Amino acid sequence: MHRSLRILIISHSDDDVTLIIRELHRNGYEPTYERVETAAAVTQALVKKIWDVIIACDTIPHFDISSGLKTLENSGLDIPFIVISGATSEEIAVASMKAGALDCILKGNMARLAPAIERELGVVEQRQYQTRMEGTLRHVHYYDPLTDLPNLTFLKERLQKTIITAHHESRSIALLMINLNRFSEITETFGHQYGDLLLKEIGPRIRGILHESDVIGRLGGDKFAVLLPTADVEAATQLTRTLLREMETSFLVEGVHLYIGASIGIAVFPDHGEYADLLLRRADIAMHAAKKSDLGYATYTSAMDRANPKRLALATELKHAIQKEELFLLYQPKVELKTGHIGSVEALLRWQHPERGILPPDEFIPLAERSGLINPMTLWVLGAAISQCHVCRQVGKPIVVAVNLSTRSLKDPKIIDNISNLLKTHAVPSQYLKLEITESTLMEDPRRSLEIIKRLKRMGVRISIDDFGTGYSSLSYLKKLPADEIKIDKSFIMDMDQEGIVIVRSTIDLAHNLGITVVAEGVESRDLMDQLAGLGCDEVQGNYISDLLSSDELPLWLIDTAPKNAKTIWRTAL
Repeated sequence: MHRSLRILIISHSDDDVTLIIRELHRNGYEPTYERVETAAAVTQALVKKIWDVIIACDTIPHFDISSGLKTLENSGLDIPFIVISGATSEEIAVASMKAGALDCILKGNMARLAPAIERELGVVEQRQYQTRMEGTLRHVHYYDPLTDLPNLTFLKERLQKTIITAHHESRSIALLMINLNRFSEITETFGHQYGDLLLKEIGPRIRGILHESDVIGRLGGDKFAVLLPTADVEAATQLTRTLLREMETSFLVEGVHLYIGASIGIAVFPDHGEYADLLLRRADIAMHAAKKSDLGYATYTSAMDRANPKRLALATELKHAIQKEELFLLYQPKVELKTGHIGSVEALLRWQHPERGILPPDEFIPLAERSGLINPMTLWVLGAAISQCHVCRQVGKPIVVAVNLSTRSLKDPKIIDNISNLLKTHAVPSQYLKLEITESTLMEDPRRSLEIIKRLKRMGVRISIDDFGTGYSSLSYLKKLPADEIKIDKSFIMDMDQEGIVIVRSTIDLAHNLGITVVAEGVESRDLMDQLAGLGCDEVQGNYISDLLSSDELPLWLIDTAPKNAKTIWRTAL
């Protein structure tokens, strides 16, 4: 069966064209072609039609190969460019390759033409696939999967760039933080499906009253943000009042009129903050103040930070939590899908508060970071996790323990020495410690993060990129990182529709191309584990593998339960 091939031939000789077409026919191609002789004609042909390959002869008067290559480069098209040369030596071939041609075929050896085309078409196909895959992942990194609005990563980067521009131009910018008032009531009454449909309606409703340069994004849950790159307090307040009136109008969802309303916090550069994280935090503080306001909105004031005695009290209590042994670790096993082997566990921090009970990390880690307590807390976690690793080795179950590292801890100048000393103290080889670092943490200071990670890798410590898909500003940065694994965020795993499958498969392919292991979080069922195994995922963790284990339970689980799980999982993976 003949394969079609669209060729643009740059030649002034009918004999050369005949030679090329005959050779392609002989190798099973059915070519359609157009012959051109000038750079202008090449430009016109590239605009007019789609070509699979360009073949240029090197004997055209008033036209050289470099001109054709430059024309192709200027077009931005990815098309193989092959030279046919009548020279008897290889000097012309070498010169053509240096100019940018992918191959140079001597007329006396035309048998090389078809294999060269076959090879280069395969290279282009792989490159285009990689480009599509990276485009898909880039969209995932910057856009919320439910609403297709910009996500927190996008907003933070755009906000920081806008701040830099506004600083140079001596102008204000405003950030609005929006929280839906009765969203939880709607999901409880009508179900999460109605909640999701409602969230999709928020963006178009707000977008309709914004200027083209304004940006609206979803930060997660029922929280949205609007960036106004040219607004001062007065302009932001005026727009906020309009926005509140719009949000009071009902939303029609599945034939039901839903009334929600909103609370909006306003923070303005430079008055309320001069960098993105601070402005976001202060807009959030103002938004919480707005919930108590009759107006439905509030502009940030320093008094709002001081007006939270509960938060101040919790910060004081957190200082004493380590000494009082109120912090503890739970462990979640990870399983290798091809073998069923339990090779590592993730250490998860909890706080046994004497009055409020067990607190998850999202209730106190941000507080620890703001109050400067994160570094001593991280040191305690590292010590406890490495000690646990030693215990497991003592009972004949050596296992890698993964610890989450925060932004502040990654910037701690003592972090390398502290880790080294803890490993020596507990006699644990460095390869049994894995540090999980989120994408957003890495992107706080990419250059310094890369330097620290390289030093940790030279020590033998393993590196995992956590929450993958939620924060990378550059996929090329991932290629520079000496990471051992990436963990696909559970938000992409727990509800894998057709689009989600494409995203997960693309992530796995990208990681494997870079020699990186892929771990999926949030695996709650055997069906989901089977699906991930079919997509080529290397490891999984979640409640299907095991419930969270205490430090006392972990060694016993590894001895008694893990072998049974391994057999079941290995059979499943097969």
